[in-house]
Parts: sequence; C-alpha cells; structure tokens
Amino acid sequence: MNIATMVEQIKQHPDYHKAGMILCHNGVVRATSREGDEVTGLEVVVDHDRLDQILDEQKKRPGIIDILIHINEGKELAVGDDVMFLVVAGDIRENVLEALTDTLNLVKTEATSKKQYFK
Repeated sequence: MNIATMVEQIKQHPDYHKAGMILCHNGVVRATSREGDEVTGLEVVVDHDRLDQILDEQKKRPGIIDILIHINEGKELAVGDDVMFLVVAGDIRENVLEALTDTLNLVKTEATSKKQYFK
C-alpha cells in the first residue's frame, strides 16, 4: 500500500464529489527517539478492534467523506521506513485538519503500540 493508491481509492468513493480536500500523513521511523536516543528501528502492534472503532467514529464527523489507514505492523522497520499512512477526505479544511489530527492521535495512543530498537 502507498499514499497514491490510497488517494485513488478515496477518489472512487461515491461521495467524492463533495470533497474539497484530501489530507495525507506519512509517518516514518526517525533516527532518534523523542528523548534523543539513537534508534535503529521499531516494530508496531495494532489493536484492530480499537482501530476499527476509531475509524468508524471519525468517519461520522461533519464533512468527512472517508478515512483510510495503513499501518506497517508485525515486522521490524528500519530508520526511514514508512510506519503509517493516513488519508482523510472531506469538505472543508477545518473539518479535514481536525479529523486527521484527532484520528492520528487516537490511533497512536489507543490502537497501536511500538517497540523501539536502540543501538
């Protein structure tokens, strides 16, 4: 999966004609942790039930047409590898920005966990 494929999938949505914005997030493995420690990679685990709940809730927000997500889980990812793609389509900038921000924060705090590998 890649962002271009996801955007094309969004464009096939029956309500796509209502879209005024598609916003994409591409999370990648950083070379350092938030604390500044050197990272060699990470692995992500997904709670799929919670992820589905989050997406169902966020898709009901005003103006949101669709939300797609792909998370590279269950394998060791190296620095620079893609971790997550999140694509949100909606009517106006404010609605799409808020939906992407809230969805991303919920996914990271409630539906995924990560194990970082250090040098």
